[in-house]
Amino acid sequence: MRTLLIPLPTVLSGFVAVLVGYASSAAIIWQAAVAAGATTGQIAGWMTALGIAMGVSTLALSVWYRAPILTAWSTPGAALLVTGLQGVTIQDAIGVFIVANALIVLCGVTGLFARLMQIIPHSLASAMLAGILLRFGLQAFNSLNNELLLCGSMLLAWLVLKVVAPRYAVIAAMLVGTAIALLKGDIVTYNINLSPVMPEFITPHFSLAHSISIALPFFLVTMASQNAPGIATMKASGYSLPVSPLIVFTGLLALLFSPFGVYSICIAAITAAICQSPEAHPDAKRRWLAAASAGVFYLLAGVFGGSVTGLMAALPVSWIQMLAGLALLGTISGSLYQALLHEAERDAAIVTFLVTASGLTLMGIGSAFWGLIAGGICYATLRLSRHT
Repeated sequence: MRTLLIPLPTVLSGFVAVLVGYASSAAIIWQAAVAAGATTGQIAGWMTALGIAMGVSTLALSVWYRAPILTAWSTPGAALLVTGLQGVTIQDAIGVFIVANALIVLCGVTGLFARLMQIIPHSLASAMLAGILLRFGLQAFNSLNNELLLCGSMLLAWLVLKVVAPRYAVIAAMLVGTAIALLKGDIVTYNINLSPVMPEFITPHFSLAHSISIALPFFLVTMASQNAPGIATMKASGYSLPVSPLIVFTGLLALLFSPFGVYSICIAAITAAICQSPEAHPDAKRRWLAAASAGVFYLLAGVFGGSVTGLMAALPVSWIQMLAGLALLGTISGSLYQALLHEAERDAAIVTFLVTASGLTLMGIGSAFWGLIAGGICYATLRLSRHT
């Protein structure tokens, strides 16, 4: 009889993906909400709405396509909003969210974004993914400087299990790290409140000036720095799915939830890579179960949206960094292998990797986009020179 149970490492991959997503940028969401003048209760409601929207979209897309599709909020977009929403009323902020999400839907409906993504070579997509994830690997080992006992124990547990039971290596690292952190008293839980907070409907106010000065740049940053890497990550991991329906679905869902503080729902890159790796499941056709598990954890995080920041603050930063780095090691190495596999494309791929990893930001757009641009120019130039 075929078992219906999802393997523990698969469930854990979904948990780690959500943990990394929230830990890396939940504080930025709060800063953006504060900039718009949101109250503490409204901010908690925004976190609730975001968690529910990401949970619904991740579950629906992963189950429908039977592929590990994770959604996420736009972290670069949130960073832009931190400064862009200064002095703007909360009603104006909601209007900005609606305009930006409507533009994303339009981009998906017209198929323009899908056509752009089709021309990206696989080697460049892999190089960009490796560049995005490089900092997580570096942070993991850099954390040994300040937390040698905690992070060294996690690394040792991972290495031992990698030899005897590879699928449980990350689980072992997490459990050992948790035990060490508890013994050291590094997990602080007295500020955590698990009371659910209902999202509040906020009537939008639309302004042409805000639409041009905030919504349009926010739309461009979200598409270039979040959706493009997300689609490229799926492509690099071997999942070729129709792009336009994904953009339309996530854009429409964000549009529907915008009055409740959902500023964006995008295709995830970094967190998706965790669920798309062999550590999530040895069978690539079954890795969608890891994403579905992440969807469930998103929903749980949404229900307790008001306590998310407290939970993140309770965990040692080095614990999160080491866990994320270990969970992504396989994806980083696999991406580098795919990026450098073809000698003719190697120079363009390494340019893509280095620019992406550099953290370069121009015109408010992150390095992942510029990595593809720089690598694409090298790719086209070198290819043209070989045919002349």
